[in-house]
Amino acid sequence: MNADDYRQQVEAAYPELDDIEDDDLRENVIDAWCLGLERGGWRDIDDIPYAWNIHEVTNVEHVRGVTRIAIRAAEEQRDFHGADPDFDVVVAACLLHDVGKCYEYVDFVDDDVLDTPDPEYATQEIPHSLSGYALAHEVGCPLAVQRAIPHFIGEIPTRTLESELVKSANSASSNAITQAAMGISLQEWVEQYSQTQ
Repeated sequence: MNADDYRQQVEAAYPELDDIEDDDLRENVIDAWCLGLERGGWRDIDDIPYAWNIHEVTNVEHVRGVTRIAIRAAEEQRDFHGADPDFDVVVAACLLHDVGKCYEYVDFVDDDVLDTPDPEYATQEIPHSLSGYALAHEVGCPLAVQRAIPHFIGEIPTRTLESELVKSANSASSNAITQAAMGISLQEWVEQYSQTQ
């Protein structure tokens, strides 16, 4: 795969990129995904599963769901409660919150969906929320976006309005997916199957 192929895949997978008003930030998000896909050795962004043991839902579906839920929640916070969430930060962080799965899930898919993963990056040793944070940092995302990406087990000490939106939208989407796919709540899935306990 080349960079243009990855870019086309990312842009097609995530129409919500158009909701990011800042052109540089939109490019940062695309760059992070392209870098993650390349290092992970993925041939197709749609081959990344939602979870290591839930393959019937793609990571793209989940990321889009999280982004859509967070945007609606941010609109309610603004319109109903008078809060002022930064929509660019919310959308960018949602789109990047699981980019780290490009690295973490290479060992849980059939070899025929991968080219050659870079062993320096493609590993399940680093939780995807942390490797996603690192990718966002590497491509130059602002700190406000970086700090809203870690979403799992309190990886950052101070939560912002935007990071709480990402976290709660992720939980809402994940609960729906684990219930539909396995008949269990997200909490039950975490207790039984999470690799980051």
